[in-house]
Amino acid sequence: MLQDQPTHSHPDHPYATAIESASQETEYRIPLRYRKMENLHILFWLFKDLAWCMEFKTLGIIMVTPTIIIAMVIAWRTRNLVSELCHNLAICFWILANTYWMVSEFFGFDEKPLFGDYIFKHLAVIPFLIGLFTLLFYYLYWRPKHRNSLETM
Repeated sequence: MLQDQPTHSHPDHPYATAIESASQETEYRIPLRYRKMENLHILFWLFKDLAWCMEFKTLGIIMVTPTIIIAMVIAWRTRNLVSELCHNLAICFWILANTYWMVSEFFGFDEKPLFGDYIFKHLAVIPFLIGLFTLLFYYLYWRPKHRNSLETM
C-alpha cells in the first residue's frame, strides 16, 4: 500500500511529496487542498469559455476574475518547483491571452486595424508567446541542466 511506503518531502517543496511506490518508482503527490483549488479553477475556466462561446458577456467578464486569480495562486504555490512554476505561469499567460481575445470580441474591437495587416485581436499573441517562452526556458535550458532533480518532470 502506498501509505506504508517511505515519503520524501523537501522543505522547499511543500506543494508536492515524492513517494516510493512498490515498483521503486517515485510518485508525485499534490495535497488535496491544492487539487481542490485546481479543480475549481477548471470549473471557472470552463464557465468563462462557455460564456465566451455563447456570447454571455456579463458572465464571461465576471468569470475572468476568479479564473485568473486562482491561476496566479496556483503558480505562487508552486514557485519552489521549477517545472510546476513554469507550466503554471504558462497557464496564467494562456488565460490572459484568452481573456484579452474574449474581451476584444465582446466589445467589438477585435477586427479593428492595429497596424499593417494586424488587428487588435492579434495582441493576444503577446501573452501567448510569453507563456511559450516560459516553457521553452524550462524544456531547453533548465530541465537539461537539472535532470536528476525532484523538480524535473
